[in-house]
Amino acid sequence: MKNTYRSNILKLTLSAMFMAIGLVLPLLTGQIKTIGNMLLPMHIPVMLCGLICGWYYGAAVGFILPILRSVTFGMPELYPSALAMAFELMTYGLAVGVMYSLLPKKNINIYVSLLTSMVVGRAVWGVVYAALLSVSGDALTWKIFISSAFLKAFPGIILQFIIIPALMIFLKKIKLIK
Repeated sequence: MKNTYRSNILKLTLSAMFMAIGLVLPLLTGQIKTIGNMLLPMHIPVMLCGLICGWYYGAAVGFILPILRSVTFGMPELYPSALAMAFELMTYGLAVGVMYSLLPKKNINIYVSLLTSMVVGRAVWGVVYAALLSVSGDALTWKIFISSAFLKAFPGIILQFIIIPALMIFLKKIKLIK
C-alpha cells in the first residue's frame, strides 16, 4: 500500500513537472503561431508524461495543458484551437501510455507507441476541430486537415521522433525508468 502511495505521488509530481514544461516550452517559439504549429512544443511533454507516468496522467495533462495555456498566455486561442488541442493532446497522452504499457519494453516500441498516438491524436483533432467549426457555420476541408495535421506539423513530428525516444532511452540507461 505504501509503495503504491509513493508511486502515485511520484507520478503526480512528474505530471506537474510535465505540465510546467508544456506551459513554458512554447515560449521558446516566441509565441509565434506559425512556428508553434510547425514544432508542436506542447506535444513533447504530454507524450513523455504518457510514457513515463502512464495513460491516465498523460491524458489528464494533455487535456488540461492547452486550455490552461490559453487562459494563462492567450495562445493558443481558446476557441477553436485550444479546445480541439485539448482532445488531441489528451488522446496523445492516453494512446502513447496505453500502447507503451501493453508492448514489451523494447526501444522500438517507443516508436510504435508514438506513431500510434500521433495517428489517433490527429484523427481526434480533425473530428473535434470540424465539430467546433460547424457550430460557427464553418467547415474543415480534407485539404485543410491534411495540411494542418501532417504537412505543416512535419518538422514537429520529426522532432518528436528524435527527442522523445532519445530521452526515454537515456532515462532507461541511467535507470530512472524501467
